[in-house]
Amino acid sequence: MSVKESNLRHRTAASGVIGSKAPANTPTQTSAEASDYKSGTNWVHEGGIEANPYLFALVVVSPFLSLLLAYVTSADIAESGTTWRVTHPLTEMLPTCFADVPSCISSTLSAGASVVPTLEGAKFILTFMTVALALELLPGKIDFGPETATGHVPTYIDNGVAHCLVYSILFFLGSNIGPCGESDNQLLPAVFRKVTETIGVCGVYTPYNFGIMYDLFPGSLSFLNIFGIVFCVFLMFKGLYFPSTDDNGSSGSWVKDYLWGTELYPRVFGLDLKRFINCRFSMTYWQLAGFSFCYRSYVLHDNEMDWGLFFSALSQYLYLVKFFFWEMGYMRSIDIIVDRAGYEIQWGCLVWVPSVYTFHSRFLVQNPSRLSFNTALGIFILSMAGVLLNYAADRERDIFRASNGKCKVWGSQPKYITAKYTIVDRKTGKEVEKTSLLLASGFWGMARHFQYFFELTAAYCWCLLANPFQNGILVMFYAVFLTALLVDRAKRDTDKCRLKYGKYYQEYCELVPYKIVPGVFE
Repeated sequence: MSVKESNLRHRTAASGVIGSKAPANTPTQTSAEASDYKSGTNWVHEGGIEANPYLFALVVVSPFLSLLLAYVTSADIAESGTTWRVTHPLTEMLPTCFADVPSCISSTLSAGASVVPTLEGAKFILTFMTVALALELLPGKIDFGPETATGHVPTYIDNGVAHCLVYSILFFLGSNIGPCGESDNQLLPAVFRKVTETIGVCGVYTPYNFGIMYDLFPGSLSFLNIFGIVFCVFLMFKGLYFPSTDDNGSSGSWVKDYLWGTELYPRVFGLDLKRFINCRFSMTYWQLAGFSFCYRSYVLHDNEMDWGLFFSALSQYLYLVKFFFWEMGYMRSIDIIVDRAGYEIQWGCLVWVPSVYTFHSRFLVQNPSRLSFNTALGIFILSMAGVLLNYAADRERDIFRASNGKCKVWGSQPKYITAKYTIVDRKTGKEVEKTSLLLASGFWGMARHFQYFFELTAAYCWCLLANPFQNGILVMFYAVFLTALLVDRAKRDTDKCRLKYGKYYQEYCELVPYKIVPGVFE
């Protein structure tokens, strides 16, 4: 390979798009094909789990860890009669474990293994997915993702907000606190029950308990675990033998193909699997879980409201409303345009998000925060500042891109770098020069990923609402994990942009030297 060809391949890789399909889509490629895969796809050097031993170790243990986290927050642990309290991990759990390591290992394995799939849990998950699938038919404008090097332009129906609102209403109406529940459980005025009785709706189904997501969590998560592992096997083989687009291929390793994925935009009968799993299932589950847990806590503790849990659930719900407003922005993010549909992303959204992202809220069902209304409200206000500023930063960049830089940022003309890069037109084989505008004003002039700081502000507030000073450091797990995730993502994005834009990105970094926190993290 000539130097020119090598550089051309790297510029193609850096454009953030997948290269052409290998002639033989199997994990037994020649070294040349493997090299083409690495340079001709959305591969980011030194990015992803294959180059991060800590993330790789997490992937190995994640299925069992997710089950263990489900056990820790279940009613079973409260009835287990252990000599230590889960709210005291440093002063009770660890000393007990170190005092008898073999017994500790045995009991830990037994605890995780006790979380098994249940029929009711499986039915709930499949019903949850079926409703989300039906809501894919909601109307919306047609929008598009970035064009790949194979010429594929992903097409989406932008109906995320409608999905969010309709699903929330349906989940409420179908429960015991909706119009068809017992009169003493309902939150709506009696007139609504009379209307539903008149039209005969309540005779069609039996309302479920609004706390169902907590009640069925261990069994449903265990089912999701198995489903997710099998689903990722399906995705691997689909990408190799039945790809939806030319943005696919094998790395030459079964393990990497399974973990990283073999296809960028898999679809089945027109359904975009990445968006369905990442957004319509994962984010909706997270959004509704908080209030379901809050209701279960309220009933469990003799109708006493846990204000820490309530405000945490409310903040997370509103954060995810914001997410669905910004969903098309997410469809242009590194999760979608760079990361293939494999275990790392799809299992993570199917299992890790329900297990970890709801952990701090779920923990409070058995272990109330005991925060006062005023304290919880203060933390809630700070969390909402993070949510709103996170949205403002994303929106600022979206407007800048949509106007092609012809807009004002914070009342002034924006500073930006006009970055040029070259890709190969796979149809003609010719080089094509393109440009991108790199915003260096407003939020994006303070740090290259300042929006992550606001997202972390909200995350730490949600965990603080679980009162780690009383309930122990375990409730901080989500915030700590998200910190590691976003720092790694910022690094991967920097690597991708350096490859894509070269000297132009270097100029941009000189204008905006900090990655996430202004003045702290370069």
